[in-house]
Amino acid sequence: MSIMNNLMNGTNFDHKSLNALQKVTLRAVVMSFLFFGLVAIEGMIMRLVQAHAPIPDQFSHPEHYFSIMTVHPIVGIFGSTYQLVFAAFMFLVPFLTKKPLYSIKLANAVWLLITIGTALAWLSAFFTGYAPLYTLYWPLPADTTQFSVFGGIVFIVGVALIMVGTLGFIYNIYATIFQRVGVHKDKTTKELLISGFGIDGMLNLWNKLRGKQPYTKEPALALPVVAIFRGTVDTFLDAIVILSAGILVLVYLLFDASGHPLNVGAVDALLYKNYFWWGLDLVADGLVLIYVAGSWYLLATLITGQKLFMENVARAALMLELLVSWMVWSHHLLADQGQPEMMKLISGEMVTAFELLTQGLALFITLVTLWKARPLKMTPELAYLLAGLIGFGLAVPAAIIQADMGMNRILHNTQWIIFAHVHIALIVGLYMTLYSAVYVLWPIVTNNTRMFSKKLTWTHFWLYLVGGVGMGAFAGMAGLDGMLRRHLYIHGEFNTYMILAAICGTMVLVAWFLFLFNIVMSVGIKGLIGIFLPAEDKTASYGIEPETIAENHKV
Repeated sequence: MSIMNNLMNGTNFDHKSLNALQKVTLRAVVMSFLFFGLVAIEGMIMRLVQAHAPIPDQFSHPEHYFSIMTVHPIVGIFGSTYQLVFAAFMFLVPFLTKKPLYSIKLANAVWLLITIGTALAWLSAFFTGYAPLYTLYWPLPADTTQFSVFGGIVFIVGVALIMVGTLGFIYNIYATIFQRVGVHKDKTTKELLISGFGIDGMLNLWNKLRGKQPYTKEPALALPVVAIFRGTVDTFLDAIVILSAGILVLVYLLFDASGHPLNVGAVDALLYKNYFWWGLDLVADGLVLIYVAGSWYLLATLITGQKLFMENVARAALMLELLVSWMVWSHHLLADQGQPEMMKLISGEMVTAFELLTQGLALFITLVTLWKARPLKMTPELAYLLAGLIGFGLAVPAAIIQADMGMNRILHNTQWIIFAHVHIALIVGLYMTLYSAVYVLWPIVTNNTRMFSKKLTWTHFWLYLVGGVGMGAFAGMAGLDGMLRRHLYIHGEFNTYMILAAICGTMVLVAWFLFLFNIVMSVGIKGLIGIFLPAEDKTASYGIEPETIAENHKV
């Protein structure tokens, strides 16, 4: 039986809880794409400022430019990406495990906390000019000689709310997985943990090498749930680190506001930087890579209707990626003179190189699964999945190039790392994967509502892909020519690159408008408003037969 059958059959939901789950998923999705629009618009403002385009003075002022730079990743990563990923997983875990979500109320609290927190962080930057840059390196975020105390407090409270919402998501996911109902009513905590961490995959491989029977032929958790389970470990650690760092900054800001400032020298800046990057790196090198690999596996099996190629290897690789993600943070500090050389060598270079192996393996497994199912028809779901693979195929090698102490001296503080690596990884790799998931899940979440226009879907695809890759490439080229990051150029030194990057960024922004228009026209204004109204106790039929998605891709 394929995963599509598992997804669609045998799940026990009453109509009211099903309708509530659909609505809370769509609420978070709507907020995610609204925040994406905000981050795209402000990203374009930064591109236009660097390209010396004629824009209002208040947008081109350095104080506003650097405040945008500070909040840009907060809105993009947490307000948009977290919301979309959390929405998808709080919908998928119940269906993949055939169990109801532990708490719809908690799911609603998650998207509200993240939305409010992101809005507060953005407002603090926009209205008070709070701009310690996105790194928040100590003691810059607590420096009240440069930044507003009030703005700093609002910013940190916003980030704290996001992290509290994240902890709520984590609790909901694990509480759902460990419920003793349905297919897991006879499973022990030990069995679920062994499967959740992919240990059963490793044991299966080990037994195969020794010529013995597999440890288990029916793992307790489906592979996509394993990826979600595994990635959520990193999500938890990241939330704790960012929340605790935020509390530290908040304490200093509150004491400063009371007229009794604390000594910022009491906190070792290098120790803080290592702690901060260990947590923050779990978002990129742990959470994203693990979540994305699991999403690729799920999408490949849904699209083809076939079993994943080398599933035991995929399970074991996810476990390896989890361990690797805990040990690679020092590649962010390769250019830091105070960082111990052995940490740079082992963590920053040697362990980081394993990410090329683990992510490359995930890409290979996904492509072979698709290849074995040919002939396939190029539908939007498949096209977006392939584009997501392209994005990481470009961004991961770009990162490995930087994970060398010599090359890092040249590239680390330039636009290369921000665009050739970060923006292509997120805008193209991550978001194209998420768009594929949106199109796969759309008929399920919306009771088989059809997209308003297939032409708009394809127009969005090509504008977004060309624009995303182009912006990353042109701004990355500027970095190779010496354009620094966290720097505002006022004499047009890199105008050609910035104009080309701005044109490509405009393509991404237009693509977002087309996608949003397509979604709104599909559900209608009334339907869009209805998403935010209480769930109704009515029959909610998916209107889609098992294997439909796979069959739609067959030539």
